[in-house]
Amino acid sequence: MSTKSQKFPLFDDPAQMEPLLPGEHRLGGLLEQAHDLIRSADQLAGKCQPGALDGLRGLLRAMNSYYSNRIEGQHTLPVEIEQALRNDYSADADKARRQRLALAHMATEQAMEQRWAGWDVSTVWSGQMVCDIHQDLFERLGDADRVLPKGGPLQPGVLRDRDVSVGRHVAPSFVALPVFLERWGSFYAQVRRGEMRVLGVAASHQRLGWVHPFRDGNGRVARLHTHLALGHMGLTNGLWSPLRGFARSQDAYYALLAAADEPRAGDLDGRGNLSESALCKWMAYVLDLCLDQVVFMAGLLDLDRMKDRIAACLSFEEKVVRQGVRTEALRALHYLFAAQGELERADFKAMLGLGERLATAQVTALLKRGLLLSDSPYGKLRFGVPQHALRFYFPGLWPEAEAGV
Repeated sequence: MSTKSQKFPLFDDPAQMEPLLPGEHRLGGLLEQAHDLIRSADQLAGKCQPGALDGLRGLLRAMNSYYSNRIEGQHTLPVEIEQALRNDYSADADKARRQRLALAHMATEQAMEQRWAGWDVSTVWSGQMVCDIHQDLFERLGDADRVLPKGGPLQPGVLRDRDVSVGRHVAPSFVALPVFLERWGSFYAQVRRGEMRVLGVAASHQRLGWVHPFRDGNGRVARLHTHLALGHMGLTNGLWSPLRGFARSQDAYYALLAAADEPRAGDLDGRGNLSESALCKWMAYVLDLCLDQVVFMAGLLDLDRMKDRIAACLSFEEKVVRQGVRTEALRALHYLFAAQGELERADFKAMLGLGERLATAQVTALLKRGLLLSDSPYGKLRFGVPQHALRFYFPGLWPEAEAGV
C-alpha cells in the first residue's frame, strides 16, 4: 500500500462503486451455486448436536486466525498459537507479536459471534460494524503491536485520514469514506433473504476491500466480516469458514479481488463504473470455495468414520503416548460426539465399563490430554479436540498443524 498525493481524480461518489451486485441476467449460475451452498450447509448442521463440538469450534478459531494472518504474511506456526494459548510466548519479539495477533483474531471472532447473535441485518451490514470489528481486533493489542508498516500508530476503529493506492487500485478519497461505507451497508442490508443474501456476502467482501477504509488491517476485517456474516445467516454453525479456502487458494484470492477493482471493460461489461464480469468471477470463486469447505467438513463429520478415527487416536494414546488414556474410552467418546454433547461424569464413567477407581483415572487422563473438556473439576464432560488429535479426528483439515509446523 502506498500513500498518494492528489495528482489524479479520486473516487468521491458511491455511484463509482457500482455494481454492488451483478445485473439479473448474470445471476442464474450464481443463484444455483448459492442454493447448493445453503442446502449443503443445512445438511452439515444436522450432523452433530448443539454443543457437541465445542472443542472443534475452538480449534477452528485458531485455524481461522492462522489462515487469515497467513494471507497477510503475518502468520505464526500452529504450535506457537497453541503455546500462546497457554501464555507461553516466544522470546523472539516478532514471533511474540504475531502470537498476540493470532490470539486477538481468535478473541474478536468469538466476541463478535456472541454479539451478532441477536442483531438484525441493518446492524451487521453497516459502516459502524466494520469499524467495530477493526476496533475490537486491534484494541486487543498493545501500542507496540499497533505500528503501521511505514511507522506511526494504527488507531483501532478509526477510518484512514489520507489517500492511498493498493497495487493498481486507487482507493476512494478518505474524505468520502463515510458515504461509501453508508452506501455499502445500506445496500447489502436490503438484499433479500436466501440465495440473494449469500450473493451479497460474496460481493460485499470485494467491495469493502475496494473502499479500503483503514490505514491497515483491511483484509483481516473484510475476512472476519464475511465469516461472521455467513454465521449470522446460520450457514456455518461454527463448523466451517471461508478463511481456510481463501488462504489455500491465495493466488486466486488476490488475483480475483484485484480484477474486480478494474473499471468496466466496454458496453458488454455491465452498466456500472466497475467490471461486472470480474465481480461475477469473484463471486463464483467465493461460492465454489464455500461449498468445497462445507462438503469437506461433512465428510469429516461422518459418524461411522469418526468412530474409527477416535479408535485410532485412542490406540495411539495407549500404545505410544502412554499417559493413561485407554481404548475403553471409545464408546463414551463416540457417544459424546454423535449424540449427546455433554454427559455427567458418573454417566460417562459408567459407559467405560471399568471399575470406579480406573474410570476416575481414565477421566482424569482424558481431561489432561484435552480429549475431554469440562468447565469445572466436577462439571459435565464434553468432547475435546486438542491439536495433537487433529490428524486422527479431522485429517487434512489443518495440515500445517498436523505436521507441527
